[in-house]
Amino acid sequence: MNGTMMDQPLTISSLIAHAARYHGNTEIVSVESDGEATITTWRAVEENARRLAAALARLGVAQGERCGTIAWNNRRHLEIYFGVAGAGMVCHTINPRLFPEQLVYIINHAQDQVLFLDRMFVPAAAKLRPHLKSVKHFVYMGPRDEEIAGQLEGVLFYDELLAAEPSDYAWPDLDERMPSSLCYTSGTTGNPKGVQYTHRSTVLHSIAGNQPDGLAMSAKDTALAVVPMFHANAWGTPYIAAGVGCKFVLPGPKLDGESLVKLIDTHRVTLALGVPTIWMMLLGALEKTGSKAESLKRTVVGGSALPTSMIPKFRDLYGVELIHAWGMTETSPLGTLNQLLQKHEGLSEAEKGKLREGQGRPPYGVELRLVDDAGNRLPEDGKTQGNLQVRGHWIVESYFAAGKSALTADGWFDTGDVATIDQDGYMIIRDRSKDIIKSGGEWISTVELEDIAISHPKIANAAAIAARHPKWDERPVVIAVKAPGQEVTSDEVLAHYQGKVASWQVPDAVVFVAELPLGATGKVLKNKLREEYGEVLLTAG
Repeated sequence: MNGTMMDQPLTISSLIAHAARYHGNTEIVSVESDGEATITTWRAVEENARRLAAALARLGVAQGERCGTIAWNNRRHLEIYFGVAGAGMVCHTINPRLFPEQLVYIINHAQDQVLFLDRMFVPAAAKLRPHLKSVKHFVYMGPRDEEIAGQLEGVLFYDELLAAEPSDYAWPDLDERMPSSLCYTSGTTGNPKGVQYTHRSTVLHSIAGNQPDGLAMSAKDTALAVVPMFHANAWGTPYIAAGVGCKFVLPGPKLDGESLVKLIDTHRVTLALGVPTIWMMLLGALEKTGSKAESLKRTVVGGSALPTSMIPKFRDLYGVELIHAWGMTETSPLGTLNQLLQKHEGLSEAEKGKLREGQGRPPYGVELRLVDDAGNRLPEDGKTQGNLQVRGHWIVESYFAAGKSALTADGWFDTGDVATIDQDGYMIIRDRSKDIIKSGGEWISTVELEDIAISHPKIANAAAIAARHPKWDERPVVIAVKAPGQEVTSDEVLAHYQGKVASWQVPDAVVFVAELPLGATGKVLKNKLREEYGEVLLTAG
């Protein structure tokens, strides 16, 4: 007989089974909706996930059917991740920050059979209930509560469902290509699109994305997932954390800087992951509280472009390595991570910091390319800008229930980003194709303009948009939020651009606002800004 190897399916239940068996006593910290922090373990999470799987079967939910969640990052949500997928159903995480019309559309489009709810989302679910066509069971994620029972007729209680089931439910043998979870994009135009991950794609993402040049989470880490569990599966961190058995901190609904500082210091967090706005707030809270976040070694930043001024602040003031990453719901989401190469070892900290400003290079399992508008391949010289396309083991092939491929004719996914790639594969997002400014036939990057504005010490946040211009078609305008207690003029901000970009790229105007409009995942809604300020240069004066 020829030599052969075992062939075991790559399933999500195998990740939680590993965590329970080999890291069973490792703690999971869960901040509940009332602010109380509770402690559980990987073993208890798996036991409850098994009970949940049995309960769903008893409720008549079939394999392949969707179970929706509207919940924050907490231990019951973690149990649902593994219990639903492990049983062969599909865990559909829903962004609670969406408009009611979007929530109704998503739940109906997914045909969710069950809807799991944190306390604060029960009233909204009660209002939406008449419009939800497929949902058979509403489950409050907690113990029996008469106030909740009065708000939502026929609601089931998560803790009671689990208490009625044994913990020896056996994980079924599943085809690794079965769907495991479903996330909808947070597009600013049109209806959201569903991206349905498989067991195989998720496990491969967990393994390949967690190499030393990836997220590099290990059993020695305490990882804080600030990125929401409804945002591209918290960047895959629940699955990676189970696979390595690390201590895992779930922060619940309070994501303000001071709450995060308390969690980091109390639980000795070593690695934290979230979007740039979170880390801006954390820097402010560290300064205010005097904490040095001594345990924190690394933060991974994604979701939108990182203000480069944050890199030296984290490094020099707190000894924290800030790692830039890029991805999308359609890429599971890890596409690139900015880790340095051996040849960079001799560089100064400033030179290394400059390299870390981009989104980095792809891990094994992801390929990138640049093309022009006609689909012709462009050089990867670090200078030529083009449309960024991607393919790989955990990249979308078609959207949920779309009935057609989402790929180009030769099998690549077009990201909608404009980027450069150098000879080592380091990629820098220059802009979203819909945001980049074309002034007199020349391109201007809003990402670069925003980065410079935010580096001004009196500016807390900023967004750059294309405003209509009678001569140049479009010119850049910066919409800025002043730092607390600071006064700054437009001329001071514009002077800050001198020597940092070509003179013709300097914005024509600065508009100060109290706050920037943010979307459901914390990204600035530039379409809203363009609607409000897109004519400002035509009406000025």
